[in-house]
Amino acid sequence: MAVLEKLVIANRGEIALRILRACHSMGIKTVAVHSTVDRNLKHVALADEAVCIGPAAGTDSYLNIPAIIAATEVTDAVAVHPGYGFLAENADFAERVQQSGFIFIGPRPETIRLMGDKVSAIKAMKDAGVPCVPGSDGALGNDMAENLAIARRIGYPVIIKAAAGGGGRGMRVVYTEAHLSNALQMTRQEAQTTFGDGTVYMEKFLENPRHVEVQVMADEHGNAIHLGERDCSTQRRHQKVIEEAPAPGITPQQRAEIGGVCVQACKRIAYRGAGTFEFLYDGGCFYFIEMNTRIQVEHPVSELITGVDLIKEQIRVAAGETLSYTQDDIVIRGHAIECRINAEDPETFMPCPGTVDGFHAPGGPGIRVDSHVYDSYKVPPNYDSMIGKVIAHGEDREMAIARMRMALDETVLNGIKTNIPLHKWLLLDPGFLKGGFNIHYLEKRLTDRASE
Repeated sequence: MAVLEKLVIANRGEIALRILRACHSMGIKTVAVHSTVDRNLKHVALADEAVCIGPAAGTDSYLNIPAIIAATEVTDAVAVHPGYGFLAENADFAERVQQSGFIFIGPRPETIRLMGDKVSAIKAMKDAGVPCVPGSDGALGNDMAENLAIARRIGYPVIIKAAAGGGGRGMRVVYTEAHLSNALQMTRQEAQTTFGDGTVYMEKFLENPRHVEVQVMADEHGNAIHLGERDCSTQRRHQKVIEEAPAPGITPQQRAEIGGVCVQACKRIAYRGAGTFEFLYDGGCFYFIEMNTRIQVEHPVSELITGVDLIKEQIRVAAGETLSYTQDDIVIRGHAIECRINAEDPETFMPCPGTVDGFHAPGGPGIRVDSHVYDSYKVPPNYDSMIGKVIAHGEDREMAIARMRMALDETVLNGIKTNIPLHKWLLLDPGFLKGGFNIHYLEKRLTDRASE
C-alpha cells in the first residue's frame, strides 16, 4: 500500500532512476521533471508523467525552484524527492515545497540550515557530544591578533574553511603564522564569490586522516538508528572515487560508540530522514567535519551490508511513519565496494560527453549496477560526469574486491571514455588492497604513476 499517492523526482540520472524504482515498488506514482536535453533519460520514459522544466543549464531547470513547484502543482503530486546535489540541501527549496502544501522528502528546512552552515553545525555537534576537530569554535572575525592567537592555540598547520563551502572548494591550508593573514583574505574572497557568504572558520589540519562517515536514519517521532560506517578515503581533489563499507580496521566497539553518538545527536537536533555524519579519522579518533542532510551517492554500500532500502525508508519517514527498524535490527553482513563510473578521460580526468555505442552491464552474484545509461544514450556535457555506479558485495573485503574486478572486466561501455581503467588499476594496487589508507593516497599514487 502506497504511503504517498504521487511523487515528483526533482533530479536526473542514476539517482532519479533509483528513486523511481523505489516508488514503483511501493505503489507510488512518479513525475519526472527534466531539462530539454534530458528528454531521453531512462527514468523519464518509465515515469507515470513527465514535465519539462527548462533548458539544459542546471540553473534554468534542476535549480529552477518555481518550475519544480509548478510541475508538482499541475500533476497533483503530493511530495518532492530531491535526490542528491542540485536542490537536495537547499533549505529555501525545502521551505518552498512545504509552504506550497507538499511533502519534502528530507529533513526540515531549519535542520538543513543548521547543518548546512559549518559553523553552526560544529557548534550543534559539540553541544551534542560529537567529537570535533579542534578549531576556532565559530566564525573568524577581523581582529588579526585574535585570529593569530586562535591559530597558535590550535597549532599549525591549520585550515581555513568557508562556512558555506562544499565540494572541496573554499578551503586553504596554512603551515606558518606568516601566511595566515593572506590565506584568510583569499579564502574569504573565494567564499564570497563562490557561495555568496564570506564567513570562514579555522580548524586543525589533520595531515594524514581517513574519511569515514556514518549513515543515519531518523523519524519525526524521536526514533533514530545508524547503519554503520563507510570509508570514502579514495579521493581525488576532494571528490570520492571508491567507497566501501564497513571501513577497514574499524572495530565493532568503535562502530557502536561513534554510531551511538550520531544517533543521540540526531535526537538532540530533532533530525528527520536520511543523513550522513562525515568524520576525519586519525590516530584512532573520529573528528566531525560536516553532516550531509540528504541521501548520498554511496548509499548502496550501506544498503548491501544491512539489507535496508534507504530510499524507501526516506519516503516512509517523510510521510510521517515511524522507522521500520530498531538499532537491534541492524546487522552488518559482509563487505561492499562501490566504484563511481564517470564519463571522463582516465588519464587527464577531463569530461568526455558523447554517445554510448554499445553497452553491457555486468552481473553475477553480489553485483549491483545503478546507472541510467543504455545503448545509444547521449551523455550531455551540461552536468556532472558520473554516469553510474558498480557495487560489489561479498562475505568479506577480499571477495568484494574480486567480484568488483570481474564486474569491471565484464562491463562494456563503448563510444565514450570512462574512468573504468583507473578503477581496474586501483583494485590491483597493494596499498588499496591493504586498506586503511589516508585521503591523500590516491593523488600520491597518481603522481607517482605519472612520473614512472
